[in-house]
Amino acid sequence: MASQLNPYLTFDGNAREAMEFYRSVFGGDLKINTFGEFGNPDPSAKDLVMHANLDTPRGYRLMASDTAPGMTLTPGNNVTCSLSGDPGEGLEEVWEKLAEGGEVHVPFEKQMWGDTFGQCKDRYGIQWMVDVAGS
Repeated sequence: MASQLNPYLTFDGNAREAMEFYRSVFGGDLKINTFGEFGNPDPSAKDLVMHANLDTPRGYRLMASDTAPGMTLTPGNNVTCSLSGDPGEGLEEVWEKLAEGGEVHVPFEKQMWGDTFGQCKDRYGIQWMVDVAGS
């Protein structure tokens, strides 16, 4: 297996919902394990996601968890997931799904460098950049 760089996202109790949403966007196989499955005795943490892994048909891998018991989550803007590809690979549809219910920072349109590009924050607060190569 070649080395990979995979985004790992942390949520404040809604990792399962977010990862199911990302599966609806990208397709693929989603595996979720909870803190309770691995013996965490805290009843408030038993259903929280300890680790989720989404492997998509396009080869993307997205991983996530809820904040571990005893830890605090400080949301920030220091993580952005970037997707790029060629026209006809479905990134236009991916953009529409990610932007729906979120906040668009750069509209998905042809940019000065010739690509179609957009940047948004999705409904879960995750930053995305989508770039479709120009002709």
